[in-house]
Amino acid sequence: MTVTFAFLHHLAFVAIFVALSIEMILLRQPLTLENARRLQLYDGVYGVAAGAVLIVGSLRVYYFEKGWHYYLANHSFLTKIGIFLIVGLVSIIPTMEFLRWRKDTKAGNAPTVDPAKIARIRKIVHWELVGLMLMLFFAAWMARGAFR
Repeated sequence: MTVTFAFLHHLAFVAIFVALSIEMILLRQPLTLENARRLQLYDGVYGVAAGAVLIVGSLRVYYFEKGWHYYLANHSFLTKIGIFLIVGLVSIIPTMEFLRWRKDTKAGNAPTVDPAKIARIRKIVHWELVGLMLMLFFAAWMARGAFR
């Protein structure tokens, strides 16, 4: 059971990374109706995957791994969780923008968005990806018992 939950946890993390990477690529292209719909779709995938990481990760901490006492005393783990929370909070900005486009995309129209706003969203997604890479770094440190 432990291996299954570890696999699901890692799979969900990879899904987050893939969804954000696709968002980054789409945000570099012209904002067509098709690209706007894809951004909305992949942002939804990102949200579901982030929820899965949170739920499965919590189950691993409390039931399947070394126990929550170990993790709450591990600075690498706490840093990783802090980064996850920051990335999650920052991700609200692009998500809210993509949700604002629903009326246009449902009507079959490409949303009209200021290029500066698209550039800002692209920058946010870029920093979210940087945050995910930092999480991987601290996960590797945690696996090696560093920063305890």
